[in-house]
Amino acid sequence: MELTSEQKDIVKAAREFAEGEFKDRAKEFDEKEEFDLAIAKRACENGFVGTFIKEEYGGAGLGFLEHSLITEQFWRVDPGCGQSVNSWSFGSEMVQAFGTEEQKKKYLPLIPTGEKMIAFAITEPDAGSDVTMVKTRAEKKGDKYLINGSKMFITNGCLADFMLIYAITDPDEKDPHKRASIILADTSTPGYEATKIHGKMGIRASNTAELSLSNMEVPAENLIGQEGRGFYQLMDFFNKTRNHVAAQGVGVSQGALEMAISHVKKRKAFGGTLSKLQGIQFKLAEMVTRIEAARSLYWRSAWLLDHGKLDPALISMAKWYAGDTAVYVTNEALQLHGGYGYIAEYDIQRFYRDAKIVEIYEGSREVEKAVIGSELLKRVF
Repeated sequence: MELTSEQKDIVKAAREFAEGEFKDRAKEFDEKEEFDLAIAKRACENGFVGTFIKEEYGGAGLGFLEHSLITEQFWRVDPGCGQSVNSWSFGSEMVQAFGTEEQKKKYLPLIPTGEKMIAFAITEPDAGSDVTMVKTRAEKKGDKYLINGSKMFITNGCLADFMLIYAITDPDEKDPHKRASIILADTSTPGYEATKIHGKMGIRASNTAELSLSNMEVPAENLIGQEGRGFYQLMDFFNKTRNHVAAQGVGVSQGALEMAISHVKKRKAFGGTLSKLQGIQFKLAEMVTRIEAARSLYWRSAWLLDHGKLDPALISMAKWYAGDTAVYVTNEALQLHGGYGYIAEYDIQRFYRDAKIVEIYEGSREVEKAVIGSELLKRVF
């Protein structure tokens, strides 16, 4: 598969933007565990946010592949900054796929312009990979939902203007897959409280929070999709966003590889530069081969998705393998830096810490393998 000229231009523009906006301040953001939202606003102004949102709702009307290509380039320059920008529109996929026409026109145009930020509260303290275990309740009272519960590890929980909340609306339903719904809330609603989580291993520039939801009154008209269909809507959502996470894994891997190549070309040992040693070249060969394989997987899965050919197994393959590649490549890249890779002055140390999250969020590697195995057994060969 080869990118079109338009897609190549998008890649080039995204790389140039990230180089200009992230590179000089990435270390600062990592140390302070914060991000300058003015950079995200400029990314919006340059058309890098919510590119998959249709033109009639204020977006560029591009595909999920284009969004993933931008994600890769942002993470290639710096994962923390890349996540801070890319996550601005996280959740708008759900609104676009399942929202009413009125909801789409009301909320979606505000996202790519940078006027408002959207986020999605799914994970809970005791419910991570198994979303059927969530306890947050949304009880319908007249024309409102009364929401109570807590959420954990929520990206942009302290910053978002709108929050999609995955909550139980029918606790008596015997089928656990039909108990939950998705409701969009304004974070200024009384009862919404977000507490920033500090001390993360990686992507520290990205805001992550714990949420407390106490008697939040949200209009019933803010239900996204159908009541009781939240689980199935969420699975559809993940089949889109996991492609983006795969692109994150490829991006951090590519960035780490480039750092490693630059270092071994300069570092002298054993009578020459490290790059002359066959063992070093073998390491680099293994790293780049894995990266190319991971990139091919996410390009293919995203292309099929954009052409109406959803393949959950392939999407999970792309996400799992990209995460595995990210951890492998950043580890090897740090090893090639020797002691220099172990200190914060060198970016590879940050990339090494950042890479691990790709194997955890949006479905752990174990969840992805379960999806692959389940889908495989359904097929007739």
